[in-house]
Amino acid sequence: MQEITKLVHKYLRHDKKFPHVWCPGCGNGIVLGALIRAIDRLGFSKDEVVLVSGIGCSGRLPVYVDFNTLHTTHGRALTFATGIKLAKPALNVIVVMGDGDATAIGGNHFIHAARRNLDLTAIIINNNIYGMTGGQYSPTTPYGSRATTAPYRNIEHAFSIAELAVTAGAVFVGRGTVYHARLLDQLIEKAIVKRGFGVVEVISHCHTQYGRRNEMGDAVAMMSWQKEHGVRIEQAATMSKEELEGKFTVGVLVDRELPIYTDEYNMVRAAAKEKADAELAKHGGQGAVDG
Repeated sequence: MQEITKLVHKYLRHDKKFPHVWCPGCGNGIVLGALIRAIDRLGFSKDEVVLVSGIGCSGRLPVYVDFNTLHTTHGRALTFATGIKLAKPALNVIVVMGDGDATAIGGNHFIHAARRNLDLTAIIINNNIYGMTGGQYSPTTPYGSRATTAPYRNIEHAFSIAELAVTAGAVFVGRGTVYHARLLDQLIEKAIVKRGFGVVEVISHCHTQYGRRNEMGDAVAMMSWQKEHGVRIEQAATMSKEELEGKFTVGVLVDRELPIYTDEYNMVRAAAKEKADAELAKHGGQGAVDG
């Protein structure tokens, strides 16, 4: 308890922004706890961290933490984060988004951030619905589920955020849940220290908008569902296709090495400057200005 109190006073704007606006039992608080524990273990100062978010319930996370923070427009968190990283490469830029924010209006930004291998960390809280804006279905709402915009049932097929990140080129991809809290801590920490685009998909729950409409019970019942259906990658490797039916894997899906966009970008800048300097010298001019 003493350790928790220490982290609260060290990292949260506990005297300004609380009580929070999340529904009782929401998984966002567990994600916030995992994030600050990971940062604390890594030993970063608060000025070395930038937390960026878009719009939605997850968009409140930067409001509650005492880092450099940026609350941006819907679907555009990764674009703002890209600008920060290019301007100040030494900063640890972490982007937190919801499933709708990251993969609907922000879908192209997500794909191309992974493809470019930007040195960013993306934490995507997947609760299968638009929670804050009214319970509309999102790209991860399961086929056959109900939402305010699908009162009879959703007829669109969901896609996997983690698998999309793998195929788009992210160098680190992990999937966790708010039930598997210790694993979530580890995945976030690994994603932050990994150079390149690191993604952690967090299976959370929105018992208010999604669970209630789909008769999945309260927050505790939905967390129990995560426990029963989440299978560690290592365990899944020993299970049959039939045993894995209806389950999802948690753990590290990919951890690989690829060229980092910011490194490549700086090499291009250096080559362009060298060429400009040579051209100016050739014609008796002064060297190009640094910057």
